[in-house]
Amino acid sequence: MAENPFFAPSSLPYQLPRFEEISEEHYLPAFERGMADHLAEVDAIANNPEAPTFDNTIAALERSGQILNRTATVFFSIAASNSTDGIMAIETEVSPRLTKHSDEVRLNRALWERIKRVTTEDAEEAWLLEKYREDFIRAGADLGEQEQARLRELNEELSRLSTEFSQNLLKASTEEALVVTDPKELDGFDEAQIAAIRQEDGRYVLPLLNFTNQPGLAQLTDRETRRRLYTLSVERARPNLELAVRMATLRAERAALLGFPSHAAYVVADQTAKTVEAVEEMLGQLVGPAVRNARKEAEALAEQAGFEIEPWDWSFYAERVRKARYDFDADAMRPYFELNRVFRDGVFHAATQLYGVTFTERPDLKGYHEDMTIFEVFNEDGSPLGLFALDPYARATKRGGAWMNNLVDQSYLFGDKPVVMNNLNITKPASGPTLLTYDEVNTAFHEFGHALHGLFSEVRYPRVSGTNVPRDFVEYPSQVNEMWTTWPEILANYAKHHETGEPMPAELVEKMKAAEKFNQGFMTVEYLAATLLDWAWHRLAPGESVADAEAFEAAALEAAQIAFPLVRPRYRTNYFAHIFAGGYSAGYYSYIWSEVLDAESVEWFKENGGLARENGDHFRKELLSRGGGMDPLTAFRNFRGRDPRIEPLLKRRGLD
Repeated sequence: MAENPFFAPSSLPYQLPRFEEISEEHYLPAFERGMADHLAEVDAIANNPEAPTFDNTIAALERSGQILNRTATVFFSIAASNSTDGIMAIETEVSPRLTKHSDEVRLNRALWERIKRVTTEDAEEAWLLEKYREDFIRAGADLGEQEQARLRELNEELSRLSTEFSQNLLKASTEEALVVTDPKELDGFDEAQIAAIRQEDGRYVLPLLNFTNQPGLAQLTDRETRRRLYTLSVERARPNLELAVRMATLRAERAALLGFPSHAAYVVADQTAKTVEAVEEMLGQLVGPAVRNARKEAEALAEQAGFEIEPWDWSFYAERVRKARYDFDADAMRPYFELNRVFRDGVFHAATQLYGVTFTERPDLKGYHEDMTIFEVFNEDGSPLGLFALDPYARATKRGGAWMNNLVDQSYLFGDKPVVMNNLNITKPASGPTLLTYDEVNTAFHEFGHALHGLFSEVRYPRVSGTNVPRDFVEYPSQVNEMWTTWPEILANYAKHHETGEPMPAELVEKMKAAEKFNQGFMTVEYLAATLLDWAWHRLAPGESVADAEAFEAAALEAAQIAFPLVRPRYRTNYFAHIFAGGYSAGYYSYIWSEVLDAESVEWFKENGGLARENGDHFRKELLSRGGGMDPLTAFRNFRGRDPRIEPLLKRRGLD
């Protein structure tokens, strides 16, 4: 296939993938050639007769595998955002092959012996060399032949199971969705929401989003409809329970092969936390206060409802308590949050004020779906920085949640500028403007924080570009960017009524900020329960068996003292995609770990004048531009001036 668009770099600006030329038939041939070419390049490096140097070994590895990298980057972006039966079939076939390919590289003994002999005096090179050595050791490069053979088997099976878990969950989001025939059962939804889920046959189908508490639970007045929606949410994708048990068991066996007592110990050793004890100490400080707060909140909800509430009542009556206590109605904010204005006058405006960057829409550049919009990003001096692509809407072919990914990594080695993308899951209205909830607005600022991390990268090598940092550090810059959501100057610029253009009333903003303090117990318990569930699955010892996944889940929550019948984990085992189909196994703690750094940083911004260019320049220079090219906590200290403390986080969440 001489015309395969993956066989050569894209000729589009910034090497944006040529989506209009890519079809499903291109993927497998590109993967096959990409893997074959990469292995040939690796063998040439491993068997180079010259003495090993940084350039002919480490930099050579960085330059290798370009066809494979281009193909995999696009394919897995499509698999997450715009999948089809054909894409899922390819994913099922290629995922274990890619895992096998990775093992072929990292278990290449000649290559590993060569890497061990490389030396360098350059600080950036030395950091990358150390990363490569850690990668190879953690991949099993020092194991014997028999152990490596078993490791390969484990990796391939885990890859297959992860793909199956993900695809089961994608199907369940629509196949197990809430189906309603009488629109009266949807009382509480506005006309636009109802129209958006109405099907041609007259039914109303509300797909399930990734987490336990579906957004509709806060609005639906019919208690039975809420119960049905909640039950469908927590019971979905039940075949995934068996897959989760198998994956956790295999991960424990793999950890033992690599010399670790558990998968959690294996994972955290490569993170900023370093030890399971450090993670457990931090989590332990939060559980008691969070549960106490949640119980107080439950009492307030029961008083508001006039009866003992159930889990499907929590969100609904939490909104009513907010209205009663704070005279705040979350729905009153939606007319002021129109999608385009939120991004152009809010998200982008904050970045312009803080960092001097500007955004120009590029309608001549196309994505993989008509809903995508692409912007060219410029520095304050007019020099080009990169591209930002936005895919905001939910669809049946898109996995739940919100995320950022790079389509092109910044690196001076190749002279590549970054191309980054944000995916959201906002319901697309049948007609008229797209109005967001406050949570969706906050998510937009959050994901754009990841985008800035990718756009501002200034590193030499792709391996450490942008967001290629430890998992428990990657959420930190995105969480910091959330602070601008309600920063007065920014909010005033974008929170305007979509019909009249009138700014959001100041009193509504103040009520919202006051009301935000309520329900922190719920949100913290919901998050901590998921975190400790992840931790329990991945603290399994090698050989330890689990007969019943649901019983294990219940026992794990009891043991962690986080079991509270009214607040289930944000993700239960059967739909915990972060840990069974993503990169967060034994790493879901990273959100709260990163929030410690985030709370410290927000405090620093407020102490130093807030939305000021010198503050943005300092954050960009010392932290965002560094990518993974240096120790992340050193970068934090260079920015903050000291080590992080937990007190600002406890204060923020009302746990002090």
